[in-house]
Amino acid sequence: MTYPDSVISEQASNGFEPLPGDAEMMMLALGAAREAREHGDVPIGAVIARQGTALAMAGNRREIDRDPTAHAELIAIREAANALGGWRLPETTLYVTLEPCAMCAGAIVLARIPRVVFGAEDPKAGAAGSVMNILDDPALNHRPQVQSGLLAKECGDLLRDFFAARRG
Repeated sequence: MTYPDSVISEQASNGFEPLPGDAEMMMLALGAAREAREHGDVPIGAVIARQGTALAMAGNRREIDRDPTAHAELIAIREAANALGGWRLPETTLYVTLEPCAMCAGAIVLARIPRVVFGAEDPKAGAAGSVMNILDDPALNHRPQVQSGLLAKECGDLLRDFFAARRG
């Protein structure tokens, strides 16, 4: 799969050099986000991959499940833990279309996910550097590598369009 030059230059401008397969996994996360939008949820998607293979994929389900904790990241973490047979998720990468919130960042730390890649920053509730940085808190026993900006425009546009339609 090829991606527009704007995606590559956007990634390079923020210092993030994606690994092979990163864009493909984020495209899967965007697909899960679009599915969430179809049932009225905020379009956020997450994928957890290990060695280039997606173990789990989820979109937000807060509205459809009537569950405030049904964030894409938490659902994907549960599915990946089930797939791996344990609560630790070694050698995995979490791809998520929006910077994780405090709840999701806490779950990422607890699951020992070693790498997090997110698309759009969340200046209102981001807990991976925007508002707070739970994922790099030296008081915690695990700090994953965090990379941001992968397909940021696509991730951000999906959210902006969703909220514009709700307001309009």
